[in-house]
Amino acid sequence: MDKKIDVISVIGPTASGKTRLAVEIALKYGGEVVSADSMQIYKNMNIATAKPTLDEMCGVPHHMIGFLDPEQTFSVARFTELAGQVIRDINSKGKIPVICGGTGLYVDSLLNNIEFAQGDVDEELREALYKKAEQEGVQSLIDELSEFDPLAAENMNTGNIKRIVRAIEIYRTTGITLTEQNRRSKMRGTPYNPVKIGLKALDRQYLYDRINKRVDIMVQCGLLEEAREFYAAECGKTAVKAIGYKELEPYIKGETTLEEALEELKKQTRRYAKRQLTWFMRDKEIKWFDIDTYSDTQKLDEDVFAYIEKTLAERGHACG
Repeated sequence: MDKKIDVISVIGPTASGKTRLAVEIALKYGGEVVSADSMQIYKNMNIATAKPTLDEMCGVPHHMIGFLDPEQTFSVARFTELAGQVIRDINSKGKIPVICGGTGLYVDSLLNNIEFAQGDVDEELREALYKKAEQEGVQSLIDELSEFDPLAAENMNTGNIKRIVRAIEIYRTTGITLTEQNRRSKMRGTPYNPVKIGLKALDRQYLYDRINKRVDIMVQCGLLEEAREFYAAECGKTAVKAIGYKELEPYIKGETTLEEALEELKKQTRRYAKRQLTWFMRDKEIKWFDIDTYSDTQKLDEDVFAYIEKTLAERGHACG
């Protein structure tokens, strides 16, 4: 097997400071950022998905951002394929890829080199599963999945209906369970040598306060106008799930007040952050840094740099 590619991965819940830290790491070690966010891939969805601005990028090249029209659907399999190409290109230039994102399935599938079964898309089955979830609840789909793949069902949560539906669809069209698919992929190995950095907060309320403040800033930056434009266009089933738009739709339609809509947006974003933490905390390879224990970001950065250099040195690799 060819020499594995060193990559640095910065993960964590929304509003934890991943984007800023990833840029600092790239500046420090001569890297380029590869986004692992399932919504930042879409064009024009800038404020709601917290895409980094040009100022925030600080001249660091960012990849896998804003390249897809919102009416197009996208899959984790396609992400791992495209992101893998980007990583190989960055590495060929002698630079280090810095993975940054909070979509756990994207990050894990990429770094673990998961190969997805290419089962035919069965639109009729898919629609039936979504209808079942709407009528009987998402738990009914998890129960159905548990009939043939209990391990996958155990690791599902009701907030990730798309993944649950896809797991059922793959089995119904290929006869291969998600668990078996993952087992086969792990036997293949991964071409990456990741250094995994995680950001969280000891005090969960500290993170929630950051989320609430960020929503207020998003509104000041034009989130409402962006949401109106989004709903005025034809959008695909993937993009329409973006947090930041669907919570504002009742206000745009005149069904609720702005205050109520924003409170719902904050609540759903906090819940999303909780799901992100639940997902990532299962990975014992992640080195966690608690952002609320630092009085300034400079000290946080120094500790992260020290960990990266120590880890790569132990592998016999130099960094920077």
